[in-house]
Amino acid sequence: MSQTQTIFVLEDDPDINRLVGHQLERAGYAARPYFAIGSIVEDAERARPSLFLLDVMVPGGDGMELCRKLRRHPTLSSVPIIFLTARASENDRVRGLELGADDYITKPFGMRELLARVKAVLRRFEQPVSETAAPVIKFDEVEIDRSAMQLRVKGEPVPTTATEFRLLEYLVRHPSRVFTRDQLLDAVWGDARFVTPRSVDVYVGRIREKIEETPETPRYLKTLRGAGYRFEFPKTREPEPEMSALRG
Repeated sequence: MSQTQTIFVLEDDPDINRLVGHQLERAGYAARPYFAIGSIVEDAERARPSLFLLDVMVPGGDGMELCRKLRRHPTLSSVPIIFLTARASENDRVRGLELGADDYITKPFGMRELLARVKAVLRRFEQPVSETAAPVIKFDEVEIDRSAMQLRVKGEPVPTTATEFRLLEYLVRHPSRVFTRDQLLDAVWGDARFVTPRSVDVYVGRIREKIEETPETPRYLKTLRGAGYRFEFPKTREPEPEMSALRG
């Protein structure tokens, strides 16, 4: 790592917080411990972290509500979030993803697994832009800036998580091709196998809310029942010249 990445750790159990922080620092990260929600947002505004590790049940609030607040924050919305919690039901996992989490780890967990998942989430922010692919993709009122990892709709920035952006960008780079949920898991999440086909559906729904005029009847991101998902450019226009590199 050329620059030390700082991870904010929200965990009210002192032993777990200390152990997680120690392991993160051994792996080359800087860990900042929090035992309650308190000043975590204000501190992040002053010194933006590379990642939030959030417990759900903590003093002074709820980790999921904190996630919701961060995803609506004008400058912190794109910082990746991993939940680290004893709440292991599928409904809790799906709710965490719907709120914008990038991963969801249940207790008890192994330190090797935790570090692997942290690295996997952070790698999603480090995906290099291919020299042969257009850095900016435009269609209708949607603009995808691959180098800045930014989505704009009608000229306004729209916050996305790293995972949402990776999924959207992957589908847009392969227009008209149908992908099964398992294929999308392999391409976007890689070895982060906490996700399920239902999780993919959640992310697709979140993307539709951001790029579609009417998400219930999507124009771009289509569902093929029993098969998977396909991205389609508007039929009213030809792709711009730079899009030819995406089809190769």
